[in-house]
Amino acid sequence: MIGESVLCLLRKLDFLLCFCSDYLFKLLLIGDSGVGKSCLLLRFADDSYIESYISTIGVDFWDTAGQERFRTITSSYYRGAHGIIIVYDVTDQESFNNVKQWLNEIDRYASDNVNKLLVGNKCDLTANKVVSYETAKAFADEIGIPFMETSAKDSTNVEQAFMAMAASIKDRMASQPSMNNARPPTVQIKGQPVAQKSGCCST
Repeated sequence: MIGESVLCLLRKLDFLLCFCSDYLFKLLLIGDSGVGKSCLLLRFADDSYIESYISTIGVDFWDTAGQERFRTITSSYYRGAHGIIIVYDVTDQESFNNVKQWLNEIDRYASDNVNKLLVGNKCDLTANKVVSYETAKAFADEIGIPFMETSAKDSTNVEQAFMAMAASIKDRMASQPSMNNARPPTVQIKGQPVAQKSGCCST
């Protein structure tokens, strides 16, 4: 199932980031259900694509900020994020219209300096496209965030989107000396040397 695949890939990415990288970033993909968030992740992490869509545990189940009892859960989800990719479907006008709501979520729950990227997915479906590149680019320029169109199906700009986000986060972290290490804090334990006794045992 795609949900299980995504969870496995997330664990794999987390392991690789912890042991093979200079930085460890928390990156979120948010957007309406069905816009292709899981497909983008699968394409980037595993260079694979699954045509059928099955709702995954994640962003699709977090659209609950309007209800008081879910507020703590939502704030926890955004807390500590270094970058957030807002995804919409270029063939779905409503998913683009809802980008403003997702941005409101970010403003409400994420840190003020979190990096943002607007992504219009499924750009390979040119015959069904209803949100033009020019319209989305003008909107992104107006709110001051970068924008690009992607296709998880044919891999257009998928790697570029994640790399651009990672680069922008790294640049921001480098400009903040007190916060330029994105790894979680570690505890160093120092012990006293043990005196060696003569012989193999004592009585």
